[in-house]
Amino acid sequence: MVAIGEELDKAVQGTFTRLIPKTAGAQMRYLVRQHQRSTRRVAELLGVSQRTVERDVKSQIRTPRPELADRLEREVRVRWQPQIRPKARRAAATTGGIMIDVRARFGYTAAPGSTDDARERHLTLALPPGQAARLFEAQEAGLTEDQLRRITAEALGEVYFRDNGRRAHGLEVELTDLIDLEFEL
Repeated sequence: MVAIGEELDKAVQGTFTRLIPKTAGAQMRYLVRQHQRSTRRVAELLGVSQRTVERDVKSQIRTPRPELADRLEREVRVRWQPQIRPKARRAAATTGGIMIDVRARFGYTAAPGSTDDARERHLTLALPPGQAARLFEAQEAGLTEDQLRRITAEALGEVYFRDNGRRAHGLEVELTDLIDLEFEL
């Protein structure tokens, strides 16, 4: 299942100016630096022994277990370039907006006499800065995936289906099945 919050994070990560460290040793050294050189904190964070962290820092472990490698990369991504993230979000929320590429089944609540059958559509469009700001604020406030999905559906309904108030007045849009979703700043 596609998670809107994760896709928003990926879009922000796309604005990084440098690549994250590639090797497990470099990633582990980065995490240790982020935690005031405490291998114990990093071991607790990753759910491994302190000795494993110490060996990884010295690059004595060439290839970590796949689940450890995934956790390690995820934790590095969360902490990588912390000053770039707010700048990218601010730019999207004030001037640039956000591109959305979504393939989903949309349900409708419309006026009598029109169809309200759910249909699968593939949409690629630019959400204006106000809608992008709403999405980022909701994500930062810790709203659930269902609430983020509802906000995304409202944004798509306003921008695409109602054409910013020019047509389809009273049309309510609902994302029933989210098949694929991608954001780009």
